[in-house]
Amino acid sequence: MSASDEPKAFQDYYPTATQHCYGCGARNPDGYRIRSFAEGDEAVCRFTPEPFHTAVPGAVYGGLIASLIDCHGTGTAAWEAYRAAGRPMDSDPPLRFVTGSLRVSYRKPTPLGVELVLRARATEVSDRKVRVAVVVVAEGVVTAEGEVVAVRIPEAWLESLATGAGP
Repeated sequence: MSASDEPKAFQDYYPTATQHCYGCGARNPDGYRIRSFAEGDEAVCRFTPEPFHTAVPGAVYGGLIASLIDCHGTGTAAWEAYRAAGRPMDSDPPLRFVTGSLRVSYRKPTPLGVELVLRARATEVSDRKVRVAVVVVAEGVVTAEGEVVAVRIPEAWLESLATGAGP
């Protein structure tokens, strides 16, 4: 499969002016640059923490897990909003979301050195917000669960970001 045949991640559709996020921004060279994809009716993200993402020896830092849930949740919100509108993700106006609230429950220590799989589904979709449930799985075990309430960025704010004026 050539690079042009590879599926695009949700984050690949974000307007250039919004691709700076530490968790999901393709234009942030120091960030995680997570990538979320559709797998059936779920959104899936795979991420392998580095040894420096540690909390205590052998376990992943909880802040990283919260960041992954946060960014995968807002990416899932965009995908779900486009689906609800019956639009492709590359259509205008862009649908981009920020976090209105984030809840994380840590169920078990998340081990370092293994791939984490985040699975998400929308539980509520409206014009202004999307509520997303996310689970984090390590080696087949749910280690964390979260909920993101993602709020749509108004078009005027997106336009101001594109012109460099800021929010």
